Amino acid sequence: MNPQTPTTQNALTSADVRRKHKELLFGTTNYYEEPIVPVEGRGLRVRDLDGREYLDFFGGILTVSVGHCNDEVNAAVKAQLGRLGHVSTLYPTVSIVELAEKLVSLAPGQLRKCFFTASGTEADETAVMMAQVFTGRMEVIALRHGYSGRSMLAQSLTAHAPWRAVPTQIAGIKHALSPYCYRCPLGLKYPSCEVKCAQDIEDLIRTTTTGQIAGFLAEPIQGVGGFVTPPQEYFQVAVGIVRKYGGVFICDEVQTGFGRTGGKWWGCEHYGVEPDVMTMAKGIANGMPISATMCTPAVADSLQKLTISTFGGNPISNVAALATIEVIEKHDLRKNAEVQGRRLRDGLEKLKSRYPRTIGDVRGMGLMQGVELVEDETKGNRAPNVKGTARLFEETKKRGLLIGKGGLYGNCLRIAPPLTVSAAEVDEAVGKLEESFAAIGA
Repeated sequence: MNPQTPTTQNALTSADVRRKHKELLFGTTNYYEEPIVPVEGRGLRVRDLDGREYLDFFGGILTVSVGHCNDEVNAAVKAQLGRLGHVSTLYPTVSIVELAEKLVSLAPGQLRKCFFTASGTEADETAVMMAQVFTGRMEVIALRHGYSGRSMLAQSLTAHAPWRAVPTQIAGIKHALSPYCYRCPLGLKYPSCEVKCAQDIEDLIRTTTTGQIAGFLAEPIQGVGGFVTPPQEYFQVAVGIVRKYGGVFICDEVQTGFGRTGGKWWGCEHYGVEPDVMTMAKGIANGMPISATMCTPAVADSLQKLTISTFGGNPISNVAALATIEVIEKHDLRKNAEVQGRRLRDGLEKLKSRYPRTIGDVRGMGLMQGVELVEDETKGNRAPNVKGTARLFEETKKRGLLIGKGGLYGNCLRIAPPLTVSAAEVDEAVGKLEESFAAIGA
């Protein structure tokens, strides 16, 4: 990469950009005391306006799935730009049917029909609507610590106070216990707990709803929640109860889809359950705006009213998604996510053994690994170490490593590099993390 000169950036400095960003934008969250200003990316490397290079282990929030400025994806986008940019879903296009056909071939279970939108929020909105239309019911169960997006319905589904700007406005949404083993809401331990958090869904239905539910929406791994990873039995128990009461299972694969969890296309495949409705976004098109809601034929055909998505399934995003999927297939990146995810996990577990006081938990699947920082695990003090997390972020920034964070208190590291990551890059990232933990006196 060659750093862009001030001329190509309208002579703005990083300080200018940060000042104007603060002055002209609202409702945005930036990392670091002094946010970086990225201007270039290639593979797993990002360069800022000051010419500093970073190893990106967060990938635009699990979105840059096959590396920054991937040549194959870029070529497909450039070719499409020269043919057709936008027509809306009022017209069928070659690219939209090709992408739908591809997704159907990859989907678990009986998912056979697609509806395209532009963001994960819209996909989840569509999924809930379809569950309600299909069942003729309104009540929906979501999970505590879950995150579903920015809209009014999505914020109502979200059970994560820092991300809810207004009180719940959509009626009929109930929040079940999160399968958060490290902080079990029932004070139990797995596996002797018998997955009571899942069993409690039946009590939730029988005591807080009409007993006639539309569905259950859940992420295979809770992303914003801090990569909370359910135990193996969780979904079979939870989904079984939901279907017993006539609801459908909506699987939110916005963060976990497209090989992210290693070895498989979808997170739900690790749990042996098949969704009735499934949503996806982020890693689908390596950063281009597109999302999809997939349904079984019975659910899809229940929609008889008019609907449209102006930007959903636009030709440019469609070809970007097709090219991204092709790269994942051609280079067997699902396997790479499994292999390098195991290497990453081993490195993080070693860090936990070296810093047992500060690192309370390591969890996740594939290239979706979380590290929870606490005050003093050795003394049983699991209070969220928010200040330590902030200090660690500054130290990783100094060492040229970009990571994410989540959890109710922002004390969980979210480590999720592009699926193209190499063993050497995994080792480099773990090394920078170790230096950073040492620097904060963990």
